[in-house]
Amino acid sequence: MHSVQEQFRAYLAKHKLKVTRQRKTILDAFLSSPSHLSAEELYIRLRKKHPNIGYATVYRTMKLLAESGIAAERHFGDRQTRYEANTGEEHHYHLICEQCARIVEFEDTQIDLLLQKAASAHNYTLSHRRLEIYGQCPACQKK
Repeated sequence: MHSVQEQFRAYLAKHKLKVTRQRKTILDAFLSSPSHLSAEELYIRLRKKHPNIGYATVYRTMKLLAESGIAAERHFGDRQTRYEANTGEEHHYHLICEQCARIVEFEDTQIDLLLQKAASAHNYTLSHRRLEIYGQCPACQKK
């Protein structure tokens, strides 16, 4: 199996785009960052060590990572596109705090079974699933 770096290089070559140092830096920073970052949040993390990388470059590179299948775009109702690495892991779901925008991932086999049962009851073949639950995280409940 190919590494993520090789996958990105192949995608860029296929689309006649250059593999630049800035794109490599952004890819590495994305892969080593916590999940669900926006392009702006990634830019803020990067600019300390790499002041020569502009916001537009980060934004365009994140779009390329999504197009290549390395990253998945997520929208959690805060008008920002957030990115999460496509790791090929099993299904997971999201708890999203409506006050501070904290996102917690979790897995639940009971939910998986319920969704499969619902799909079967309507003669659907399940291809993928997404569940987002909104509320208040423990820290915001204490405020």
